[in-house]
Amino acid sequence: MHQSSLLYLRCVKCGHDLNLETFETTNEIIEGLLSCKHCTGSYPIISSIPFLVEDLSLFFSVRTKLGGYLLLNVKNKKLKSLIRQSLQQIKKVGDDTTDLEKNWVEIYKKSKPAAFESKIKNIVKKLPRCNFVVEHGCSIGKMSEIVARHHKMFFGIDKSFFALLEAKKRKIKNADFVLADSLSGPFGTMKFDIVLALNVLELIEPVKLLTIIKTQAKKFLILSDPYDYERGKSSVKVKLDAKSLRSKLQQLGFKLTCDTTKPSFISWKLDVNPRLELNYKVDLILAVMSSK
Repeated sequence: MHQSSLLYLRCVKCGHDLNLETFETTNEIIEGLLSCKHCTGSYPIISSIPFLVEDLSLFFSVRTKLGGYLLLNVKNKKLKSLIRQSLQQIKKVGDDTTDLEKNWVEIYKKSKPAAFESKIKNIVKKLPRCNFVVEHGCSIGKMSEIVARHHKMFFGIDKSFFALLEAKKRKIKNADFVLADSLSGPFGTMKFDIVLALNVLELIEPVKLLTIIKTQAKKFLILSDPYDYERGKSSVKVKLDAKSLRSKLQQLGFKLTCDTTKPSFISWKLDVNPRLELNYKVDLILAVMSSK
């Protein structure tokens, strides 16, 4: 985490400013602790990634392997104590997603650029240079790296620690990555010139996410999805298709650009293993926040 990012991060419990305690630093903070100036919120920084999650025990309840990994690998005793305490306070252990999240990292790493990435790149290059950009569900930072080149400051949000580790390896000087729930408000009431949410509507409740994005977006929204909602018990409750998504965006005050008013079918391929490929047709929307 870059120390300058402290200016923008907020407590996800109450929205107030955070204090920073640094334990290990190089050109950025490797290990540290963020604590709220107003409430009891306390958030570890591990491997340069701030964990802005409201309930660390709840987060680890479906990632006990990750908790064990972090407990073994963090150096600072205060952080070890915080992780150990969070693991001990788990009320109910769910299905562990640690290995699944690691597997998806490998899939994204080995998947070659497709028409979808090229399309996003072309859109970003045409937009005016902006000060602040945020991407919900940034994953391993493939698109983050492309977008950050053209703008002043970039923030990526994701709940996968191993994905964010890969994103940090890209060493994007004007970017920082936060482990957080997109619905929790790790940046408080901050406005962003550009908001991206690429292929995440099947992972985050769409209507709730769009409502959050409305409060964040100052100028542009880049949104895409293949509408692949069949995720078993983890499926989102409210599912939006191409028509209802556009309707909801307009209802929230966004104006669709003329070339994205109709659904698109852009190729996005993921290489799962040598015998399995996932071939999606992604719908892409560029919207502008209407002036009030």
